[in-house]
Amino acid sequence: MKRVLVRHRRARRVIGVVLVVLGGGFMWLAPETPVGAALLATGILLEIAGITLEHRQGRAGKD
Repeated sequence: MKRVLVRHRRARRVIGVVLVVLGGGFMWLAPETPVGAALLATGILLEIAGITLEHRQGRAGKD
C-alpha cells in the first residue's frame, strides 16, 4: 500500500508543474561556477520530483 502525500489529482498536477517550472528556472539561471553546479543539480532534482509527482497520478487511478 503506497501512501500519497497529496491525494487530489489537481493539487498534485499544480505542484508538479510548479516544481518543473522552478527546476527549469534554476537550470536556466545557473552560472558556470561551483554555485551554478549546485543550482543545476537542484534544478534537475526539482524537475525529477515534479515529473514523478505528475506521473504518479496515472498509477493511482482512484482519484
